Amino acid sequence: MHWNPLYSLVIFTFMLNYVTGLYFHLAEGERKCFIEEVPSDTMVTTHYKIELYDTRSGGFAPPTLGIGMHVEVKDPDDKEILSRVYSAEGKFPFTSHTPGEHVICLYSNTSQWFSGSQLRVHFDIQVGEHAVDYAQVAQKEKLTELQLRIRQLLNQVDQITKEQNYQRYREERFRQTSESTNKRVLWWSLAQVIVLVAMGFWQMRHLKTFFETKKLV
Repeated sequence: MHWNPLYSLVIFTFMLNYVTGLYFHLAEGERKCFIEEVPSDTMVTTHYKIELYDTRSGGFAPPTLGIGMHVEVKDPDDKEILSRVYSAEGKFPFTSHTPGEHVICLYSNTSQWFSGSQLRVHFDIQVGEHAVDYAQVAQKEKLTELQLRIRQLLNQVDQITKEQNYQRYREERFRQTSESTNKRVLWWSLAQVIVLVAMGFWQMRHLKTFFETKKLV
């Protein structure tokens, strides 16, 4: 059986998109944005948890009431999908309608912190079938273990299909960009040739007029 290298790329991209757990520090008034490439009609769920980190002692300070996280999500067309304030811990889901880079921005809803402290935000993005809570699905729809496993496999196949379609979409956009660039280079080259021919013609006319004036010809 011949193994197409494109399959490896698709699987690698598919796996890479879902291993995005991290944490970061957020200073007062600071805004953090993340870019996630998402196929169309794909569910994205982001889990987060806020901790108040004391930079002087290197430990965690007691939590402060009222601290939350303001979340903004924009699609590749810069249209706002989500904008609301959440509590100090939770998750926010959204569904993509346009394939491409989605921008997820987070910042604190308050600056009422302890002096010398900053926020540590634990952040985890789950895309596609990884964003589905199968335990809740099984409980809600009363699925057996076999039925739940089949549901998971079907969702995985559907997500792989979406990823492949997204790769085709990216290839098409890259091809269009390449063709547009080639056309611009061609027209620029033609413009340079026209300018050079015009300059050569003008110089010949000028030299001919000069020689005629000096009666050298």
